[in-house]
Amino acid sequence: MRAVNEPKTCEDDRPGAVTVDWVVMTVAVLGIGIAVLASISTGSHGRSANGSDYLVDTGRTGAF
Repeated sequence: MRAVNEPKTCEDDRPGAVTVDWVVMTVAVLGIGIAVLASISTGSHGRSANGSDYLVDTGRTGAF
């Protein structure tokens, strides 16, 4: 049994702190996801432009 004057250590309920943690982690994951998508989008646009230029330069245009 715990003494009346013994201080609480790990038994404090802090639901607000847990909510803040989840919000921060969610924003971090979303931010990383947006950065990755932006990077992939930029890279794929450059690759498609290079492929298009190659096809035009070699005369391989038209229907397949």
